[in-house]
Amino acid sequence: MYYKDFKGKKLSALGFGMMRLPRVEGGKESDVDEAAAQRMVDMAIANGVNYFDTAWFYHGGNSERFAGKALTKYPRDSYYIADKFPGVVPNNWDKAEEIFEEQLRRMQTDHFDFYLFHNVCEMNVEAYLDDEKYGIHKYILEQKKKGRITHLGFSSHGELPALKRFLDAVGDEMEFCQIQLNWFDWEFQGAKEKVALLDEYGIPVWVMEPLRGGKLADLPPKYTDVLKKLRPDEDAASWAFRFVQSVPEVTMVLSGMSTGEQMEKNLATFAEEKPLNGAEMEAILKIGADMAAAGSVPCTACRYCTDHCPQGLDIPRLISLYNEQKMTPGGFITMMAIMALPEDKRPKACLHCRSCEEVCPQQIKISEVMEDFASMQRF
Repeated sequence: MYYKDFKGKKLSALGFGMMRLPRVEGGKESDVDEAAAQRMVDMAIANGVNYFDTAWFYHGGNSERFAGKALTKYPRDSYYIADKFPGVVPNNWDKAEEIFEEQLRRMQTDHFDFYLFHNVCEMNVEAYLDDEKYGIHKYILEQKKKGRITHLGFSSHGELPALKRFLDAVGDEMEFCQIQLNWFDWEFQGAKEKVALLDEYGIPVWVMEPLRGGKLADLPPKYTDVLKKLRPDEDAASWAFRFVQSVPEVTMVLSGMSTGEQMEKNLATFAEEKPLNGAEMEAILKIGADMAAAGSVPCTACRYCTDHCPQGLDIPRLISLYNEQKMTPGGFITMMAIMALPEDKRPKACLHCRSCEEVCPQQIKISEVMEDFASMQRF
């Protein structure tokens, strides 16, 4: 295991993301197979992993409970705990103290080494910042001053404007930021621009979803053949990790491992840092562009359409969200972005008048895209 420096701490380059712990066979999402998960924790610590990331929602709260039990086997100063305030649900916005205290109890600790505002996005950024109404930000800062939080940061699946709104308001208080970063989303979700924005604020990057939920570990042969010619000894999963190792702003890479086999393989990958060279970076990004083009509506965001929409819909943005939804069916990123829009600005507000289609240089059947988008669950 190699390590990264962060404010005087040596953090293992690989962190154990505890969102996808092994489950009891035939059980529910909340039914953690604690024996199997404990073996994974033991393996991680034995091989130098010292960063463990959990959250209020993971496994219905049982990720925190399990982590609290599993880690108490070891000296408290031998590992770092990261947890998050669950502001992605409005019902939690006025429960900062109640939730924080319960998290400490679940984790069997008196402090969090790292604590995050969970998923700052279009739906909750104003609530996070509204100290008069909700007091989340104020309460969490108070806990940091009391030493119950050592390092404060935030995670985000939001779009660039939401990140910028949060950073403009409290960026000087944030010490790190966790974003979805991988070679596919470098362009597809604008991760490149998010990294650049965080760099402007001097905020190091924590990586989540380096394998995009495992999808980047299982590529079609036409892509794996290209990669094998460049690095014969590395598979698709290793390429995904080597990509994030190539981004200089990255300090921590989280992997949501579910099996001991995955743990062993990732530990082997993080035994050393082997960033991609220029030709390798070009190759992997080209694969990402090909994959995105194959499954996406080819909108260039020229915005001719918006001038002709009687409803004032932000059609390029809606098409971008549609492409994300098609790439990740059932994904919550799109749901949150759409739910943050007024009712009359969502896909279902389209009148199907086709005025936009008359001026679209790409000849996109926009009305059909909006109809399909509106038919999707919750939209």
